[in-house]
Amino acid sequence: MVVRLRLARFGRKNWPFYRIFAADARCPRDGRHLEQLGHYDPIPGKDGNKKLALNIERIQYWLSVGAQPSDTVARLLGQAGVIPKPPPRLHQGQVKNPDKHKK
Repeated sequence: MVVRLRLARFGRKNWPFYRIFAADARCPRDGRHLEQLGHYDPIPGKDGNKKLALNIERIQYWLSVGAQPSDTVARLLGQAGVIPKPPPRLHQGQVKNPDKHKK
């Protein structure tokens, strides 16, 4: 069984709220999960900050037994200092070396 650390969307229309779960990779996004590991609120509060709460001990346990974080969860964990920051990704359609692809 492949375990992924990923986000599940909660909240309402245009007001998302995410929980960070350890889940079987074959289950749907909001489907069955093994354990809740934290939550993430992407809407800035009155202080202008986005909220992220993590159960770091349990996240480190799941990573130690081979769980793979999704791209977004890896970025959040990197910002929190739990794992090394992943390298920045290119946006779709963007070319890393534009001189090489000129015609």
